[in-house]
Amino acid sequence: MKRIITAFLGMALFINMGCTKDLDTDPLVELTLAELLRKDPNAVEGIVSRLYGSFALSGPDGPGSSDISDDAGESPFLRGIVNLQDFTADAMKNRWGDDGLDQLTTTSNWDENNKFFRYLYNRIYYTIPQCNNLLSVLNNVDTENKEAVISEVRFIRALAYYYLIDTFGKGVLATEENFGTSAPLPEATREELFNYVESELLEIVETLPENNDYGRANKAVGQMLLAKLYINAEVYVGTPKYAASMEAISKVIDNGNYRLADSFVSVFSGDNNTSPEIIFPLIADALNSQSYGNTTYIVNGGSSSETMTLADYGLTEGWGGHRATKAWYGLFGDLDTATDDRAKLFFTEGHSYEMTDYKTWTDGYPSIKFRNTNAVSPVMAPTPFSGTDFPLFRLADAYLMYAECALRTGTNLEKALNYVNLVRDRSNADPISQGELSLDYVLDERARELNLEGHRRSDLIRFGKFTGGTYLWPWKGGVAGGTAIPDTYKLFPIPLQALEANPNLKQNNGY
Repeated sequence: MKRIITAFLGMALFINMGCTKDLDTDPLVELTLAELLRKDPNAVEGIVSRLYGSFALSGPDGPGSSDISDDAGESPFLRGIVNLQDFTADAMKNRWGDDGLDQLTTTSNWDENNKFFRYLYNRIYYTIPQCNNLLSVLNNVDTENKEAVISEVRFIRALAYYYLIDTFGKGVLATEENFGTSAPLPEATREELFNYVESELLEIVETLPENNDYGRANKAVGQMLLAKLYINAEVYVGTPKYAASMEAISKVIDNGNYRLADSFVSVFSGDNNTSPEIIFPLIADALNSQSYGNTTYIVNGGSSSETMTLADYGLTEGWGGHRATKAWYGLFGDLDTATDDRAKLFFTEGHSYEMTDYKTWTDGYPSIKFRNTNAVSPVMAPTPFSGTDFPLFRLADAYLMYAECALRTGTNLEKALNYVNLVRDRSNADPISQGELSLDYVLDERARELNLEGHRRSDLIRFGKFTGGTYLWPWKGGVAGGTAIPDTYKLFPIPLQALEANPNLKQNNGY
């Protein structure tokens, strides 16, 4: 998969476009996509791999290139997920404060001019039309495993729409049916987008392959995304669908192709492509698919030679940006005496427990959960870019999702407890009893297990703890001890350039 992505990075098949452009422009190559596929039907595999790469890479010509007209270093898709899902929540803060990042890390004073909202919106509306372009051509081209390939492309599109639903709540519904339309498309509500993604996933999940190459969608991957859509349905459309989420997640768990890795840290190491736990990764390669997004942003961004020995984590450079707060490491109690392996994944030497000033590197503990070193394989030489894959979907998440759904529906509580204790046992944490298992406990366990993996903001919103003042965390609302923030913040504002490009789009309420 890495070789395929690399081989096709230089192929200028797809056009630059973001939210400030029409949803279709002329290709910047002499051969149309249809002509290319007629000449070489085998090119489909490389093009599909390039679509997967749109979530991890910035552009076709290395880390300095960009598929969209935004900064190549700052705008990669996964970097946007970390910025908007983790820095806006309780566990992680960034100290750089450059041009809008302060607004995210303090969940305060953000508006439609923040460039980080534009970056993710543009990435979403880069990936979706590229999928539409390919789908519109595939119907008229003979290629191997055509139905499965079409289902994969529809999954990639559904994944992009999922992030649109979660972060911005609305946009336009661009499909292969209206691909090429020059007039601005009408605004689609959150419910319309939800219904579309649900129908897409229900249609394709059985036509996705049972097994697929590493880094590509299979049935379990499709079911996992469907379960995530359903578990958040009460937030997205006001209708609880926890039973449906449990049904979908059960199919992932019962699939039998995945098991918890023996070592927690191995899931986040440079050789995690061998992990039995990862259901769907975003692939990284330190040499052949470099990006300032992907896990490079996490590993390099959370390291600094000011207090750390970078080579210990497989790095040649650290950017000194991200640290955890006590809202994360405080969940483990005394880090010096905790038996939980996850409690050991914070760098404490020379750092303060309290984040008195989020712009001071030594305030708060850097997370060393992700690293650019191998867990089992031979020692790697340090590299400037990370080769650690990002586990977008993994089995531990599925176990905790099941437990949450079981509690919300009042069913299968014994199985739910078993799944939670499997997650805890893997990290040498003490098991809990049935009486200790509650929704609040599951939320905390999700933090201990899944922070820095792009879930936390959505989790807090789903549990009713993101906005308001019931739950405070360091620097929430721009105050060191935390303060209430408005319900408006459950959605991000539609970027100004998107509003200017399409008069049918209206700003989210409160902005």
